[in-house]
Amino acid sequence: MKTSESNKQPVVFVIDDDKSLRDALNRLFRLVGLRAESFVTATDFLKTKLPDVPSCLVLDIRLPGISGLDVQTELTKANVKIPIIFMTGHGDIPMAVEAMKAGALEFLPKPFRDQDMLDAVQLALERDRTRRQAEQADAQLRTNLESLSSREREVMALVTAGLMNKQIAAQLGVAEVTVKFHRGSLMRKMNAHSVAELAQMAQVLGIKPPNS
Repeated sequence: MKTSESNKQPVVFVIDDDKSLRDALNRLFRLVGLRAESFVTATDFLKTKLPDVPSCLVLDIRLPGISGLDVQTELTKANVKIPIIFMTGHGDIPMAVEAMKAGALEFLPKPFRDQDMLDAVQLALERDRTRRQAEQADAQLRTNLESLSSREREVMALVTAGLMNKQIAAQLGVAEVTVKFHRGSLMRKMNAHSVAELAQMAQVLGIKPPNS
């Protein structure tokens, strides 16, 4: 459901069958410099390829056909991690609770203040931006790990377990100078500037110290 595109401007998606509200929200978001795209039905939105930029979804919980909660469920199944801001004119507390438990960021009863909506959208976009940055960093980390030789991975596991070069050399049955060479190489490939930083990387990657 996602595609990359050159335009990195954040996008606010709006789904509501009320044209006047869609138009009002589009004007509000554009007034503060946000790109907005609106949909009458959830089906139209779910058929759309989402741009690879920070984004959020402003979603009416009661829609003709597929409901807002159904949209949330479908996005979760598709592993689309877009933050959702629900809105409703019915004040349905049980639905609000269900939406929040399923991961909705905010639930705004209609009519809502423009500033409340803008605050929720800015929070949602920042959360999505932070998630994307973390996922990119994680992907780069795993790419760096793939560049290590099997011996460098062994040395990395032992270094992050707190062993000294001499101890590592004894455990691997190699010369200490060989350990120093592999250690220097893996530090460069992992872009780690200290053992503490390398240890944090190992934790993220799930690299556990070998058994003694």
